[in-house]
Amino acid sequence: MQLLRGYADSAFGQLHYCEAGSGDPILLLHQTPRSMDEFAELIPLLAHHHRVIAMDMIGFGLSPSVVNSHSIELMADGAEALLDWLGIERATILGHHTGGAVAIELGARSPSRASHLVLSSAPWTDMKFRSAHAQGSGVDDADTVEDGSHLIELWSFRAPYYPTHRPELLNRFIRDALAPGVDPVQGHLACARYEMEKQIGQITVPVLLIGAESDPFALPDLKPLQAALVNAPSVDTVVIPDGHIPLMEEHPEQIAAAVLKFLNTS
Repeated sequence: MQLLRGYADSAFGQLHYCEAGSGDPILLLHQTPRSMDEFAELIPLLAHHHRVIAMDMIGFGLSPSVVNSHSIELMADGAEALLDWLGIERATILGHHTGGAVAIELGARSPSRASHLVLSSAPWTDMKFRSAHAQGSGVDDADTVEDGSHLIELWSFRAPYYPTHRPELLNRFIRDALAPGVDPVQGHLACARYEMEKQIGQITVPVLLIGAESDPFALPDLKPLQAALVNAPSVDTVVIPDGHIPLMEEHPEQIAAAVLKFLNTS
């Protein structure tokens, strides 16, 4: 299946994206500090049934970097700008980790723009979360040094939460974390600044919550997210066995099956 890559003109600069397939659109939003590469395995599986668009969110990949402090709202602005440029009025929004927070912001601020939300390992960024993460997440923060030991430091932060015997997934993470203009710390701080509890109750579309069994950070957030989605007409939950933080790359077949089932029945 042909994968098309391009740049969308916007007020923020040129937004990097790719797309494949045809049909009802799905927009994919990645975690910090990844890029649309996070969905390389998932895109062709969904594109047999849908028009699938994945983007480098503002501050990541080949999209414009952020000069000052980053925010979930700014990433949502970028996602809306891409949809506008592509002429897409309504789409399913799928976000993983940070992308899940962005998907919540999109669903809350623009009810007519999102037809469905798929929140994969989304954080619950309430006051307790914001207080605990006000100085950053404690990962993906390593100062560049002459001997290159910061590369090992970045690797070591994530290795305990990635599947064993899959070092190629960490290679892809390292590449995105070191991309020019990318500041992983700012991506994590964006989540720590986001007042999700003020927005999530405004979501009025069907929601699928996806959890990863071996993601100790996001899995506990499924219950508070579900409880807060008080105006969603339906909230389905799927937990992927032996899933880790890189869930999109690790178990794309299971993610695709869960998403397609959700979209076909809701």
